[in-house]
Amino acid sequence: MSNNHTPTPSLSNVHSSINTENKIGWRRILAFIGPAYLVSVGYMDPGNWATDIAGGSAFGYRLIWVLFASNLIALLLQSLSARLGIVRGLDLAQASKNAYPRFVNFCLYILAQIAIIACDLAEIIGMAIGLQLLFNLPLIWGVSLTITDTVLMLFLMNKGMRKLEIFIMSMIFIMGMSFMIEMFIVRPDVLEIAKGFIPNNLFKSDLVSQNMLYIAIGIIGATVMPHNLYLHSSLVQTRQITRTDEGLKSAIKFNLFDTVIALNLAFVVNAAILILAASAFFKNGYFHIAEIQDAYKLLAHIFGNLAPTLFAIALIASGQSSTITGTLAGQIVMEGHINLRIEPWLRRLLTRLLAIVPAIFTIIYFGEQGLGSLIILSQVVLSMQLGFAVIPLIHFTSNRKRMGEFAISLKVKIVAWLSAALIVALNAKLVADQIGDWIKQYPHTAIWIYALVIPITAAIALLLLYVFFRPILFKHRDQPARVPHGLATVIHELKPITYKHIGITIDFSKNDRDCIRHAIMQGNKDTRYTLIHVVETAGARYYGTEVMDHETQSDSDNLDKYVLAMKNLGYNADAHIGFGRAAPSIAKIVNDDKIDFIVMGSHGHKVFKDLIYGTTVDSVRHKVNVPVLVVKPQPIHHVLTKKK
Repeated sequence: MSNNHTPTPSLSNVHSSINTENKIGWRRILAFIGPAYLVSVGYMDPGNWATDIAGGSAFGYRLIWVLFASNLIALLLQSLSARLGIVRGLDLAQASKNAYPRFVNFCLYILAQIAIIACDLAEIIGMAIGLQLLFNLPLIWGVSLTITDTVLMLFLMNKGMRKLEIFIMSMIFIMGMSFMIEMFIVRPDVLEIAKGFIPNNLFKSDLVSQNMLYIAIGIIGATVMPHNLYLHSSLVQTRQITRTDEGLKSAIKFNLFDTVIALNLAFVVNAAILILAASAFFKNGYFHIAEIQDAYKLLAHIFGNLAPTLFAIALIASGQSSTITGTLAGQIVMEGHINLRIEPWLRRLLTRLLAIVPAIFTIIYFGEQGLGSLIILSQVVLSMQLGFAVIPLIHFTSNRKRMGEFAISLKVKIVAWLSAALIVALNAKLVADQIGDWIKQYPHTAIWIYALVIPITAAIALLLLYVFFRPILFKHRDQPARVPHGLATVIHELKPITYKHIGITIDFSKNDRDCIRHAIMQGNKDTRYTLIHVVETAGARYYGTEVMDHETQSDSDNLDKYVLAMKNLGYNADAHIGFGRAAPSIAKIVNDDKIDFIVMGSHGHKVFKDLIYGTTVDSVRHKVNVPVLVVKPQPIHHVLTKKK
């Protein structure tokens, strides 16, 4: 049930950060509540809005059953995702990395990244539309402004997982209240809603059914989101649990409660949007409302100002909450599949830029009216990627050797595979129909479709077959390997290390005393101590060692005072001044002087200052091959306490 090697924890900065032990009754249940709510916002993002509005306006209540079926599939798959994370302590990307070859993992990462960009695209457009509706801001400016939410995401991540979950829940509350009030305004037909739960035939050859199929697949793609499967398997690991059979059973049970409650709330919101579109538009003869802006205007025309204002507020809340979960999912798939670990804000910025480009391109070349179609297309792209997340998930949770008694039962396995087959079949039909339509509509481009589109489609189909058959043909071949920071080695014997040359970074602050004191503790009177200071003035950056400005001279004099004080205490000390950027200069001095240990003071920056000034310690750590001791500045009240 466990592996011989322990990989780097998923979302390591918040892994096991929330205590669930020593709690009873409602307190214990509440300790587990949260992960599924972060997942559920992906089921209520602006992409869902577009597909729900398109479905409700075109077909009335007839697609409610698709929403309901999608929600049931989502409940099943998200519960499997949570089970994988709880039992094996791996997220879906890490498990895939262990089960599939490196090249396949790279392909799976690219597909997952495309899905996240498609999701982000819907969030960008939704946020921009919401800003336009409320403040009359041009869409191109709204799209450009969405890049600033990176700062909000970074702020919330620094505040801890509980604060992040509370923020997401507040956004869900705003959406829920908005639509509850709107339901009273539009007064839907309850009997017609009930009839909407009866399935309709999506596979007829007529044009109406083809359009219904396209929107139905968009709804499935918007509801069962592939990146949410990665996300949920990681988020459940933020809870501390006792890793006994009883502890795992308890965690699975409480996370199932969390999943059922959160996803049913998401279904209610999605159903409310579709019912709103059916009641307001389909009933009044507006059958082709795929644009969120049109929905807003028609709501104002039919029901006055309150309904559209609530609609726009809920839309902004939806886009803002979804963007945070997309960032977390991106971090998980990047670290899990290809071992690439970068700062979350940078990852977020890259994803957002990749999503902003097609949105701006669409506005420039097709006008603002093209954004609605772009949202629906993004949801179809999401749906097409589902198979590459769902199939491995079912394989991993069915594996009795790895999951032990927590492997899913035969009944659950059958339902899961039927769900996967339904998703893949719907997508295969959609792709075949779409390629056929392109050839008919654009006969002059048929050669490019045959030369590029069909071969790429065939390659993706072969990859899906490989993903399906590999765990069957090579059962239990999954090996934990290639984690971002390598695997732990076996420790046989520990001998004390004597450092001969210790470097101490000096910044002429209250940190210096602690840094020197900790450095002396690592060495002895025979050790050589080099005090390092980097001059970062503009002159130092351009002229290096040739600069002799006032700051350089002052720093040199102060450094000599430290050296003299250490020599008076009997220590072998000298000084070395660097010029330019701090991290490269410190690394160069360490390498050139053959220093074998570094003591650095932490600057204590948080959130915004790290963005502005950078993190010198982390940069140095990755540029040198010697141990680095980071000394955090002590709060004043601690120092006073010690003096007492």
